[in-house]
Amino acid sequence: MSKRTNTVLFMLAATVANILLMMIIFIICFILLTRFVDPESSLVPLYLGLTFLVSIGGSFFLYSKIIKLLNTKFDLESKLGPLFPSKRRK
Repeated sequence: MSKRTNTVLFMLAATVANILLMMIIFIICFILLTRFVDPESSLVPLYLGLTFLVSIGGSFFLYSKIIKLLNTKFDLESKLGPLFPSKRRK
């Protein structure tokens, strides 16, 4: 496989992993929300929005840590190439 194919496959797998990570964090936060918050509270919509933001931020944070760990462990820079090479000629 070429570097470009490796890059495309890696980006697809990483995107799916990021979405799954976001869903897992959202489900965990939602379970905590239903367990500890009164359903009759007027702040439930605010808590749901906060849960959504925490799931996005948490998945971004964990995704970046996982990618850095994989990059150092498997030396991905040597196996992956740029998807869109620069048009400038040196």
